[in-house]
Amino acid sequence: MKVLLVNGSPHKEGCTYTALTAVADSLAAEGIETQMFWIGTKPLPGCIACKTCVQKKLCAFDDKVNDFLNIAGDFDGFVFGTPVHWAAAGGAITSFLDRAFYADVCGGGNRFLLKPAAAICSARRAGTTATWDQLNKYFGLMQMPIITSRYWNMVHGATPDQVKQDLEGMQVMRILGKNMAWFLKCREAGEKAGIAPPKQEAVSFTNFIRE
Repeated sequence: MKVLLVNGSPHKEGCTYTALTAVADSLAAEGIETQMFWIGTKPLPGCIACKTCVQKKLCAFDDKVNDFLNIAGDFDGFVFGTPVHWAAAGGAITSFLDRAFYADVCGGGNRFLLKPAAAICSARRAGTTATWDQLNKYFGLMQMPIITSRYWNMVHGATPDQVKQDLEGMQVMRILGKNMAWFLKCREAGEKAGIAPPKQEAVSFTNFIRE
C-alpha cells in the first residue's frame, strides 16, 4: 500500500513539509510506503474549462498537474498539505486541485474514487480551520473518504523548528498517519473478504433553471 503526500507550499522543505514528514514517518511505522510530491514554484494557471481533459484525460496545461495525474492511480491514499494564505489554502494548491480533480472527473479516470484523503494545514497563527474545510470539500466531491485525527489537521509555526515545537500539532500528524494506515488496512481486508465497492451510477447533472 502506498500513500502520496502532496506538498502545496512554495517552500520545498518548510513548515508544510515538516508536518507531512511526521505523517509519513507514522505511516512508515505502520508498514505503509509513502512518496512526497512537491508542486513546486512555477506558476500554475487555474482551470479555464476548455474540456481538453475529456479527450486527453489530462489537463491542457502540461505542468505539475499532469505529472501528478500520471502517477496518482498507483497510490492507495493521499495527504494534501498547504500553508495558510489569507485564511485560505494557497493559490497554487487551489489551482492544482481544481485542475487535477476536474481533469480526472471529465476524463473518467477514477484515479481517486473511494481512496482515502486527508488535508493538513500549516499556519503561523490563524486561518487553519477555514483552510481545512476548503480542502475537505474537494474530497467530498470526489467520493474520497476523509481521514481525520484527534484534532483538526493543523500545525502552527513560522519556521520548521517552530512547527516541531508545536507538540500537539505534531501529535495530530502522527495520529493522522496511524488513522490513514488503519483505514487502508481495513479496506484491504474488506477487498480480500470479497466486499465489492458500491456500484457507480451515471451522473445526473441538474441545474435550477427551467425554461
